This record gives sequence, structure tokens and C-alpha cells, in this order.
Amino acid sequence: MNKTVASAAEAVADIPAGSSLAVGGFGVCGVPQELIDALYEQGADNLEVVSNNCGTDDHGLGILLRAGRISRVTGSYVGENKEFARQYLAGELELELVPQGTLAERLRAGGAGIPAFYTPAGVGTAVAEGGVPWRYAADGSVAVESPAKETRAFGGQTYVLEESVTTDYALVRASKGDRHGNLVFDKTTANFNPLCAMAGRITVAEVEELVEPGEIDPAQVHLPGIYVQRVVAVRNRDTKPVEKRTVREAADSIEGSAA
Repeated sequence: MNKTVASAAEAVADIPAGSSLAVGGFGVCGVPQELIDALYEQGADNLEVVSNNCGTDDHGLGILLRAGRISRVTGSYVGENKEFARQYLAGELELELVPQGTLAERLRAGGAGIPAFYTPAGVGTAVAEGGVPWRYAADGSVAVESPAKETRAFGGQTYVLEESVTTDYALVRASKGDRHGNLVFDKTTANFNPLCAMAGRITVAEVEELVEPGEIDPAQVHLPGIYVQRVVAVRNRDTKPVEKRTVREAADSIEGSAA
């Protein structure tokens, strides 16, 4: 039952090229950065990633993207990652954009063994009707586009069929975890982490605090260890980037200027 491994490098050592990965995080919050860094050093490429976004130019999945290691992304938005946008528009990367709530449910459903579900999100749009560019050709034409999806009426309302997501591996970050893989997430770091952990066939969790079994109150467990196969303690638990820092003048400085 002891699922701990000695290092992030050991935890991702067997991830081969061409693997599919569900990766937790939202922007730069709750990102399994040490596992991503270790995977970068390990060298696996042609990765198919499922994540809310692809990090920033110099953080999170953006590191793998910049190195040309990612071939396909399923996510909710491009954000401010300029390299992500460049690769997509240049035809170097395949991108499936999914409504955020739908992506969350596709991951959760995959972990729950539900193959597909109906949702009203996207009905009457290109999400359901197809035609969204997934990959561009080098000349700017559309090489691959999204297919039309099945729709069905329930109670007089139309819904679109969405397939669940499962991946070969999942990389997640938690604030606390025990050696059995039970995880606790701090505030908004929960974001996509529990859902990605559920969807991965082999889930690797980096934890800021590693504790012994029994030290976490069962009622406080956010994700049970049955979904986690490997646990590694992070080395730099206090290193957390801020995507956008906004500051204002101190109150006394403002008052002094007014005087």
C-alpha cells in the first residue's frame, strides 16, 4: 500500500513517447510543476495532453509545449501562452477546445466508468455542429476539423452527446497526501486536479506535505487513494508563481499625495 516514490524523476520515468496525459491545474494554480519538469528532463515527446489550459510560456505545460513535446491538446482555452497560439495557428499542434464545464465532466465521467453523457452546453453552436478547426495546414487552410456530435431531446430540450475522457497517465498536485495516496487540496488548487486524477489509468501525485496513513481525517479526504498509484513529496513547496500581479499604492502614500 505504500505508493511513495523517491523522486519526481522516478515517478515519471516510465512515461513513453506518445502517451496521453491528464494534467491538473488552472492557469498557474495547482500545477504539478515538479512532475512536469521531471518529464521534460526525461524526454518523452509526441504527448497528447488533456488539461484546462497549457500553462504559460515559461511555466507548467508551457515548458513541454515550447520544447515541441506536445502534439495534441484538449482544453478550454489558450490563455496568454503566445507559443501555444503560434503552434496552433501554424499547424504544428492539434487543439480540441471544449467548454470548461464539459471538460470537467468528461474527465469525471471517465474516472467513474461512464462512457458518454448528454449536456445542453454547446447545443446550437459549432461545439455540437462541428467544423471547429482542430489542426491547420501550413498554408493556413483547415487540415482537421471537429466532427458533428449526436444530439437528442429530453423533456423538450435538446442535448449534445459528449464522450468521456481517460488517459494513460495523470499528473496532479495536492497540498497534502499520505502514503496510501489519499489527497487533500487547498482551496482553488482543487480546480481540475481531482478530476484529472480520476481519469488517469496511472495517476502520479506530487504533494506539498507527505504524512503517514491515518493522519488525514477520512472526512477531510478530497480524493481517495484508489485513484492514485504514485505519490512523491515536492522539494520546493513554497515556490509558487503568480500569473498576474496587480499592486496599488499604499494608503498612506495616496493620502500624502492628496495633502
